[in-house]
Amino acid sequence: MANAFAQSKTNWDADWHAKALTQVLARLQTSAHGLTQSEAAARLLSYGRNCLPRPAPPGMAQVFLRQFASPLIYVLLVAALLSLLIREYSDAGFIFAVLMINAIIGTVQEYSAQRAAASLNQLVSTRCRVLREGDSWEIDAQELVPGDIVLLESGDRTPADLRLLQAHDLQLDESLLTGESVPVQKDPNRELAGETLLADRANMVFAGSLVIRGRAQGVVVATALATEMGHIASAILNRVPPRAPLLLRMEKFTHLIALLVILAALVMAAVAASRSIPMTEIFLLVVALAVSAIPEGLPVALTVALAIGMRRMARRNVIVRRLVAVEALGSCTFIATDKTGTLTVNQLPARRIVFSRGEKYEISGEGVQPDGHILSSEGTPTLAGKSLLERLCLAAVLADNEGFIGHRDRQWSHHGDSADVALLVMAHKAGIVKEESLNAFPELAVIPFEPERRFSASLNRGDGGPQAFVKGALEALLPMCCYMAAIKKDQPMDAALLEQRAHTLASQGYRVLALASGNIETDAEKHFGPEHLRGLTLLGLVGMIDPLRNEAPAAVRACRTAGIEVAMITGDHPATALTIARELDLAQSIEQVINGTQLKQIRNEAELDHLTRTARVFARVEPQQKLDIVQSLQRNGHFVAVTGDGANDAPALRAAQVGVAMGKAGTEVARESAELILTDDNFASIIAGVEEGRIAYANVRKVIFLLISTGLAELVLFTLALLSGLPLPLLAVQLLWLNLVTNGIQDVALAFEPGEGDELHHPPRPPKEAIFNRLMIERVMLSALVIGTLAFFLFQWLLTQSYSLDEARNGTLLLMVLFENIHVFNSRSETRSVLQQNPLHNRILLFGTLAAQAIHIGAMYTPWLNNVLRIQPVSPQHWLQLLGLTLSVLIVMELHKLLRRRFFNQGTYKQPRRKRTGN
Repeated sequence: MANAFAQSKTNWDADWHAKALTQVLARLQTSAHGLTQSEAAARLLSYGRNCLPRPAPPGMAQVFLRQFASPLIYVLLVAALLSLLIREYSDAGFIFAVLMINAIIGTVQEYSAQRAAASLNQLVSTRCRVLREGDSWEIDAQELVPGDIVLLESGDRTPADLRLLQAHDLQLDESLLTGESVPVQKDPNRELAGETLLADRANMVFAGSLVIRGRAQGVVVATALATEMGHIASAILNRVPPRAPLLLRMEKFTHLIALLVILAALVMAAVAASRSIPMTEIFLLVVALAVSAIPEGLPVALTVALAIGMRRMARRNVIVRRLVAVEALGSCTFIATDKTGTLTVNQLPARRIVFSRGEKYEISGEGVQPDGHILSSEGTPTLAGKSLLERLCLAAVLADNEGFIGHRDRQWSHHGDSADVALLVMAHKAGIVKEESLNAFPELAVIPFEPERRFSASLNRGDGGPQAFVKGALEALLPMCCYMAAIKKDQPMDAALLEQRAHTLASQGYRVLALASGNIETDAEKHFGPEHLRGLTLLGLVGMIDPLRNEAPAAVRACRTAGIEVAMITGDHPATALTIARELDLAQSIEQVINGTQLKQIRNEAELDHLTRTARVFARVEPQQKLDIVQSLQRNGHFVAVTGDGANDAPALRAAQVGVAMGKAGTEVARESAELILTDDNFASIIAGVEEGRIAYANVRKVIFLLISTGLAELVLFTLALLSGLPLPLLAVQLLWLNLVTNGIQDVALAFEPGEGDELHHPPRPPKEAIFNRLMIERVMLSALVIGTLAFFLFQWLLTQSYSLDEARNGTLLLMVLFENIHVFNSRSETRSVLQQNPLHNRILLFGTLAAQAIHIGAMYTPWLNNVLRIQPVSPQHWLQLLGLTLSVLIVMELHKLLRRRFFNQGTYKQPRRKRTGN
C-alpha cells in the first residue's frame, strides 16, 4: 500500500473540502481507526517530517559583514583611507587591523549567542494525539503523515491540514491564515463546492489554527509545505523578528553617548587646532577618541549576556522564548501561580469514593498501575455495594473520558488528562474497562469539558434508550440531578447533604469530582446539549489527591525572602485550595480564601484592587476572573508573572508582564502566549528563573559600567591635557589599541559572571528604574575621574622628568591598560568588596584579563607592532610601580562601597513603592 500511495501523491488533490468523507478516506487509503504503525512509518519516509523549513539563520559570513554596518565603523574606514592618502601607511594598516579584529570578536560573540538561542528553541516540541490501529497515541507533531487520524480539543494548535470526520461545538482561530480574528465555527457534515473560498471551508481545519472551543477528529490531508500554511511559508519565513526592547533602549543610549562624545571631540579638535597641531593628526585623534570612548560593542555584549542567561535558565528547566524575558522575570514583584501541576506533582490518583449516605470506599494501589482494590471500611464490598460501585465506575469511563491506559511493550502506559486517567485506573480496579463499556454502550455524542461549564458529558446508547453520563464539579452537576444513588434504592436529592460530603473531602485535601447518569429524551440524539441534562441521578463523589511538591514550600519562602509576593489561583474547591495554602503558609482559614462567587459580587475595580492587596488564595476562579485579578495586581503597582497551562489562561498570560506556560501539561496556545516555558511544570523552577534573571540584569549593568567608565576616563585624560597645553597624551593608534585590548575581551568576559549569592535576599529592582541610576552615575564618575586624572598626572610628570614624548606616551598607555585590567574587578559587584569575590569563580574573566595584559606586553617586544604603536619594553620595576598606581582605583571604589553600606544603607535595592488605588 505504501508504494502505491507514494506513487499517487504526485497527482495530489486540493479540493478535499468538496469530497464526501468516504471518498476522502479511500483516497488517503486509511480508515476511521487510523493507519497502522508500519504504514505510518513508511509514509513518514516518503513524505518527510511535518514541519515548515525554519528561516535560515545568518551565516557566519553574513554576521561578519554585519559588524561593519555602523556609522562609527564608517568613520574609522574614512580615517584609514585618509591615512593612506597622506602616506601614513602604518596608521592605516593598524586601523584596518583593529577593524578586522573587532569584527572577528563580534562575529564569534554574536554567532555563538545565535546558535545558543536556536538550540534552546529545539527543546520545546509540539505534541498531538492520533489514532493508529484504533488506539490513541501521543506523538511528536512532526511525525504526522497524510492519512493519520488526529484528535483535537480546546487549546490545541492544529498540526496539519485536516478534513473533519466529526466535531462537537468546534470553533477555531484561523487569524494566522486568513487574518480574520473572529472565531470560526466548523461543521464536518457541510457539503461544499470545489471553488469555496479558504475562509469558508467549514469542514476543514488548517495547520496553525488554534482550537478555541470544542473537540474534533480529522484525517490529515496535507503536511509541511503542502499545507495552506506551507503555501504562504515564504512570507512567514522572511518576517523579521522584533528586537528586544532592552537592546533597543541600549542602542538609543549608545547613540546619545556617541553624540556627546563627538561634540566633546570637536571641542578638543578646536583647542588642538588653536595650538597649530597638524590637521591630519587632529582628524585621526578625534575619530579614534570618539570610537574608543563610545561603547560600540555594547549591543553585542548585551546580546551575549542575555544569551548566557538563556542557557543558564534552560539548565534550570526554564526555556526563554523571548530574549528580553531573561531580565524581565528578575524584575517581577508578584507571582500568580496555578495549583495543579505547578505547586503540586500533577499526579491525581483516585483515593476515596463517598456515596450520598456516607458509605466510604478506599482505593489502594500506586500511580497508573491498575493493581489494587476498592475496599470499604469492613473489607470487600457487599454485592449491593459492588453494584453501586460499578454504576459509578461505568460513568467514570464513559463520561467523555478521553484518557488512555494500556499494556504496551510489557509495561503499563497512559496519556490524557490526569483526572481521566485516574478514573480509568479506578474503574479498572472495579473490573470496568473502557473498551468493553463502549462496546456495551456505544457513544452517540459528547459535550466536551470547557472551563465555563465545569463538566463534560457523553450520550450513549443503552438497553433502555439513550443514557447520559456526566462528570464535573458538584456545583455544576447538582442542578441536573433529582436523585442520588444509594445501596438499596435511589433517594430524592439532598443537595445540602452532598455539599457537606464534598466539603469534608475537600477539607482533607482531596480534589472532588462528582459523577451522574440517567436516561435522556430520545430527540437528544440529534442535538445533545446541556439543556438535555435534567432528571439525572447523582452517583457519588470521587476524591483525588494531588500532593504538594516537596520543594514548593521552600520555593514560596524563597520568594518572600526575595521580596516577591505569591498568590495561588485555582479552579479547585476552596477547601482543597486551603489545604494546600496552609502547607505553603499562604492562608490559614477559609475566610482568607476568595472564591469565584465572591469575585462576581464585586461591583467595580476599586473594590477588586482593595481585595487583591491582601488576598493570596483564589479558588473556583473562572478564566475571565483570573485576567481581572492580574490586571488588578498591575493597577496596585506590581510587576506580575503568571503561570498557566490551558487555552483559557492565554488572556492572563498575555496581560501579565511575564507569562509562564507549562511545558509538559501546557496547551500550545498557552505556550505561545507566554515568554517562558517550564519544562518540568515546577514552581521551584520559577524562582530559579527569577534568580537567573537578576543575575543576567546585574551582568548587563556590570558591562555597561566597565565600558562607560573607561571611555569617560579617556575623555578626562585628553581634556586635562588639552586644557593644560600639553601634547596629546596618546596617539590615535594607541587609543584604538587600548580599545581593542580592554573592550574586546573584558566586557564579554564580564557577561559570564556568576551570581553573587544574594540575588534572592533583596527586593526586586523597580521595573521602571533607569540603568543609569544614582549608584551607577556615582561609580562611573568617581572611577573615570580617578583613572583619567592619575593618567594625566603621570603623563605630565614623565614629561617634567625629561622623558621623551614617545616614552611618556608609552608609560601612559601601559598605565591605562593596567587601570582597565584592575578596574574590571571593580565591575564584578556594585556592593561587595573585591576581597569577598573569588577570582576563580569567573575563570574566563581572570584569564581574559591576564591575556589582555600579556598581549600588550607582547606588543612591546614585537618589532613591527611596537613601531606602529610607538611603544617599547619597560623594566619590571617600572611595570610594578605603574601597577601599584593603578591599585588606587581599587582602593577608591572599595571606600565608596564601604561608605554606601555604612551611611546610606544601599547594599541592596530599595523596595519599590507601590501605587495605591481605591480606598
